[in-house]
Amino acid sequence: MFRFHPKILDTLPGYSREALTGDLAAGITVGVLALPLAMAFAIASGMSPAAGIWTAIVAGFLVALLGGSRVQIGGPTGAFIPIVYVIVIDYGVANLLIATMMSGVMLFAMGAFKLGTMIRFIPISVVIGFTNGIAVVIFLSQIKDFLGLQIEHMPGEFFGKMEALAGALHTAHAPTIALAVASITVLLAWNRAARHIGWMRRAPGPLAVLVLATLANALFVFPVETIGSRFGGIPQGLPDIGLPPIELGTLGKLVAPALTIALLGAIESLLSARVADNRIGDRHDPNQELMAQGVANVAAPLFGGFAATGAIARTATNIRVGGRTPVAGIVHALVLLAMVLALAPLADHIPLATLSAIVVIVAINMGEWHAFSRAALARRTRPYRATLLTTFGITVVFDLTLAVQVGIVMSALVFIFRMSDLTRIDAIDLSTRVPTEALLREDASARIRAYRLTGSLFFGATNKLDALLAADLERPDVVVLDVERLVHMDSTGLEILESLAQSLAARGIGLVLAGVQPQPGAILARSGLLDTLEIARDLDEALARVVPAPGQSRS
Repeated sequence: MFRFHPKILDTLPGYSREALTGDLAAGITVGVLALPLAMAFAIASGMSPAAGIWTAIVAGFLVALLGGSRVQIGGPTGAFIPIVYVIVIDYGVANLLIATMMSGVMLFAMGAFKLGTMIRFIPISVVIGFTNGIAVVIFLSQIKDFLGLQIEHMPGEFFGKMEALAGALHTAHAPTIALAVASITVLLAWNRAARHIGWMRRAPGPLAVLVLATLANALFVFPVETIGSRFGGIPQGLPDIGLPPIELGTLGKLVAPALTIALLGAIESLLSARVADNRIGDRHDPNQELMAQGVANVAAPLFGGFAATGAIARTATNIRVGGRTPVAGIVHALVLLAMVLALAPLADHIPLATLSAIVVIVAINMGEWHAFSRAALARRTRPYRATLLTTFGITVVFDLTLAVQVGIVMSALVFIFRMSDLTRIDAIDLSTRVPTEALLREDASARIRAYRLTGSLFFGATNKLDALLAADLERPDVVVLDVERLVHMDSTGLEILESLAQSLAARGIGLVLAGVQPQPGAILARSGLLDTLEIARDLDEALARVVPAPGQSRS
């Protein structure tokens, strides 16, 4: 049944002053951290910095208020950069907003129909493959601003992007490169020093480098691009609220992009929530989380925002600083709102090279590069390696949706093969279970064959019974099929079993099933086949029926 129960309802009863203190500190810290990241992710996605900020405000507020996790922080993330950029290039900003709202409806439906747990069925090889692939795509997307290349129109497609970058390398701008390298150096040095110096931990590295670069640029006016020169700054005040223009003729074309946004949003938000659970010792509600993500992605475009999901880095920061309830996420959104209303004019001096440097570090930290080491791959099976590398390659060269589809299909085929390999049918040596004289008697009623079926009789393993269907079986009177170790059967397995019974009956051979387990028994009962077959409690009972004592006929 449909259930809408935000986590905040469970945390407010008994909410203490100590919890409020921790949530306020965490919310302020994460709100300050979110400002540079929101602007950087938006610019890298082909959007304005204001769009990123309002995505973080609206989505961050709604994910905290309605979500299924105590500590999840919602907003724009680096993983969406390649997807959003391609949609903007192919369909335009207005259609991106429509696709985002469509993805919100899909996410809400996934949660309402309790599909949240199914996201966990995506194999880890696929998750690592597309995560690292997205990290590479994000890194490639920053080369233009990092080097200050003069490219009027950056293609969204991989090969076109590589061609454009290669063709513009001669336009690399030395001051921009110098500022970008200096920004990365300061950011890495700050993060390292923050491990040992208490007061530095209170100021996130991305914010520190952003403030330092902005002050330096305001004082010395570097010859580099800024938010002011490219975007005209950030509007101070609330944005215009309303639906983006909708063209009915393009809605069908936006289904695939919307599905891509929904799929990635669901995966990333639930992965983030699961990581958070391990750190705080709680258990999130995946279906409630998806519904909250859905509401956030419907609402954010009304304010000019775009795709949002659970942000792993900001969620981890929230936990580290002391956030333990959704109040921290709400405070983070309010802090962002106050900053954009009060400090928007100062954004004119923010260098794009510095924002690019921040995104480059995010991309590097995002990838699980150790999974690609020779030692790590050597410990894995060949199917795992093939799935991982294929998903990674398709994500980089083509797109995430295709990569996930191919990766899941590959993993499913491997699973089917492995399960089929575990399903066995073996002849049973009756000399150990039936007196030898009974087997040697010329009485035709004693001629039987017995087989043991082990594993799962499903569509990928039905060939195991094909041999019985095709074999002459030396014309016994009875075939006993011991299914005590058959733990699962699907409709295809049921059909092949029914075909076996019919084939044997046409040749005058009886079939006895021994030791039917609950799941196969339920399938047989629903089909009506259970009433037409001879069923024995176990193999000994089946043999007692078909091997009569001397002088008796078989029952």
